[in-house]
Amino acid sequence: MNKLDKTLFFSVLAILFIGLLILYSASTRYYSQNIVFRQACWILIGVILLFIILRIDYQRFISVSYLLYGINIFLLILVLFFGEARGGARRWISLGAFNLQPSELAKITLVLALSLYIGRRKRDVTKIGFLFGAFFLVLPAFFLILIEPDLGGALLLIPITLTMLFMAGAKIKHLVAIVLLGLSSLPFFWQFLKDYQKERLFVFINPNIDPLGSGYTVIQSKIAIGSGGLLGKGWLSGTQNQLNFLPERHTDFIFSVVGEEWGFLGALILIFLYLLIVYRGIKIIETTPDEYGRLIATGFITLFSLQVIINIGMTIGFLPIVGLTLPLISYGGSSLIVTLIYIGFLLNIGMRRPLF
Repeated sequence: MNKLDKTLFFSVLAILFIGLLILYSASTRYYSQNIVFRQACWILIGVILLFIILRIDYQRFISVSYLLYGINIFLLILVLFFGEARGGARRWISLGAFNLQPSELAKITLVLALSLYIGRRKRDVTKIGFLFGAFFLVLPAFFLILIEPDLGGALLLIPITLTMLFMAGAKIKHLVAIVLLGLSSLPFFWQFLKDYQKERLFVFINPNIDPLGSGYTVIQSKIAIGSGGLLGKGWLSGTQNQLNFLPERHTDFIFSVVGEEWGFLGALILIFLYLLIVYRGIKIIETTPDEYGRLIATGFITLFSLQVIINIGMTIGFLPIVGLTLPLISYGGSSLIVTLIYIGFLLNIGMRRPLF
């Protein structure tokens, strides 16, 4: 067994520390200071779970992955009937001091279930029926998350699946055909989108069509990031942040606080730390001979990379707002703990690959 990947591990710790500083600034005036303490508690829980994951061979999780995925599907059904509603969405199951978000857990259980499905049928990976089987496995989680509604969380499952299939050796022409089929169905699905989801897409094209409504957040986000300049205005000194012009700055739009208070240089340092994690994850994929380990690592690195890219992209106006958090930074227990769990899987796989 190899030693712990220190570069990956300490990059994660550095981002967690930066996240607490940013969250404190984002909440110091208009949000309860209790959220920083709660975030610190969730970090502690997540790190403990990470080390528990490290002590168990990841292949043991593969053998029960269908069971874990089935339990997750049950929780996704449960949340639709008994979940806590916020802002028109029903995504959380209240557990007292902690609200469980089953759609976040689905990111882990789906990757594990897909790894088992693909690994057992590796010889059939070039067959179109095999691909349909993989997407049939994804569909229950996809639609249950979609109707919460959580469009961003549901759509995130598709590129994860495609990347894992590509890594397993699926034919590119088959994957491209699936993508084109999905794109061709967009006009059909448009009629099922909620009004606020349609407004977000219109605002992405032109934020100024509703500058005081749907376009307000992204406009304020771009102002905040742009005003930070090279070195930023200083910690606790961002005007858009401290004067409460920027909504959701402690969750989905927390990168805007980084840009305003820490400037281009601070944002670059944070992005560099994210790139270190992705780089180490790719090295783990390249040096892991076990097919299941490679598939799991591929799924989790794809998930991590996409969430970082999409979150930063939507805060600077390059992508539509889809409600995805910034990994290891944004406030939220389920998202943070789930991220630390799959980081634990990456470290686990890296520790158990042979030395070359």
